[in-house]
Amino acid sequence: MRMRTGGRMLVDQLVIQGCERIFTVPGESFLAVLDALHDVPEIQTVVCRQEGGVAFMACADGTLTGRPGVAFVTRGPGATNASIGVHVARQDSQPMILFIGDVDRGTRDREAFQEIDFQAMFAPLAKWAARIDDARRIPEYVARAYATAMNGRPGPVVLALPEDMLLDQVKAVDRPRVERAVQACDPITMCDLGGLVGGAERPMAIIGGAGWNARAASDFAHWAERSGIPVAAAFRRQDAVPNDCAVWAGNLGYGPNPKLVQRVRDADLLLVVGPRLGEATTDGYQLVTPDHPGQRLVHVHPDPEELNSAYRADVAICAGMAEFADAVLAIDVEPFSTGTDAHAEWLDWSTPRPREGVALDLGPCVAAMRERLPADTIICNGAGNFSGWWHRYWRYAGPGTQLAPTAGAMGYGVPAAVAGSLRHPERTVVALAGDGDFLMNGQELATAVQYGASMLVLVIDNGAYGTIRMHQEREFPGRVSGTGLHNPDFAALARAFGAYAETVERTEEFAPALERAMAEPGVRLLDLRTDVEVITPGTTLDAIRAR
Repeated sequence: MRMRTGGRMLVDQLVIQGCERIFTVPGESFLAVLDALHDVPEIQTVVCRQEGGVAFMACADGTLTGRPGVAFVTRGPGATNASIGVHVARQDSQPMILFIGDVDRGTRDREAFQEIDFQAMFAPLAKWAARIDDARRIPEYVARAYATAMNGRPGPVVLALPEDMLLDQVKAVDRPRVERAVQACDPITMCDLGGLVGGAERPMAIIGGAGWNARAASDFAHWAERSGIPVAAAFRRQDAVPNDCAVWAGNLGYGPNPKLVQRVRDADLLLVVGPRLGEATTDGYQLVTPDHPGQRLVHVHPDPEELNSAYRADVAICAGMAEFADAVLAIDVEPFSTGTDAHAEWLDWSTPRPREGVALDLGPCVAAMRERLPADTIICNGAGNFSGWWHRYWRYAGPGTQLAPTAGAMGYGVPAAVAGSLRHPERTVVALAGDGDFLMNGQELATAVQYGASMLVLVIDNGAYGTIRMHQEREFPGRVSGTGLHNPDFAALARAFGAYAETVERTEEFAPALERAMAEPGVRLLDLRTDVEVITPGTTLDAIRAR
């Protein structure tokens, strides 16, 4: 109960909650917080170049730690720029807290300079959006923010901080560190699950969502291997279990293995552990329909509001991933043979084969990366067709090796890689970005260099917004409009930031360039000049137009 400013009290709560790093673009609306951080070496302040990068870094950091990534931005333009990261954290179910410096309490509701009603703005995006008007309640609000961000379905919390409140001198009792609430399984429901699995002929598991850690991955993979049940990943959640699991069947989403899609269609029991079964994973709610006639569906999710919402569940289990993975080990069934068959199909599908007439073929490039880089490499990407080569051909080593927005947000890869490198400086971190994707947050190379991040950036440079061009050619063949790009020399741009950089134009040039880049310290960038005609790992624009 010592006298403190609101700014200092807020920083003290972050220390108590275990916050080690915040991401920010500074603003005059929270100078009291910046001043308090000056005297708190326990928290690293990472100054970024745009608030979208700030929010993406915080979202990625929360993904890696399981505790909220923390971002600070100023009111108005700062908050609107950062809203993209809040949206990603919501759709990706990742814990994050966005603090927004706000107008002082005496000028509210006059449309003061940069004033926005943040509770109204963020209510559809965040799990909780609030304003702290009384500095004495800061410990309460921060503890609740951590609990809300982590419990149930993880997600973002937004707290607005009136500028004058942060300067108030008050006394308050600190709140202790908050942990995620344990969510154990109901024993009777687990018995029901055992009966369904034992009575199935063609069971299939679909895993993903949030909350997977090394323990959950190990336990669930062990049970799936013992049971012989094929395991597929939801869209961009391929690191839920290590892909060398003997029953790993690959990933759903965009461009999946047709044999895997058929296995899901033919399954008589779907064990869905973690995913919400969103639009991308289910191919527009058609691969698995909300009522799934002819299939039993067991849905495991940490948030009761997700169960029996979009999808009818034959058995609904509200539990955390680690708790469910531990409980399912007690279920013994006669092993199925389908898991090893599905894994063999995935091994074949995920083996790159050269494509004739392609100067720079990304499939062999991914194969070269698999040979050169460690298994626990963190792969970070934004949105775009370019990511399909890594979704198909890279082999993820388990939780914390894939940072990729299920929300489909462009510009995520580079900021995520910065966060990944700062969180795990001992590991290899790779940012994948299309040319359009890269220029949405490429300025964060400055942040990476400033804070000594060690990361490799691959820019897949085809001179187009490739995903939209693909859709355009399908709907309006040959009528290209609004999708072409005139790009800078990305290698020269990277060198201007202080990074090592090369341009690669042919397949045979990639492996030597990768070797040279990995021998360099700090930030390295390879500009991969590809042909927009080769639009996905499996098709071309000519083929799309022909159809």
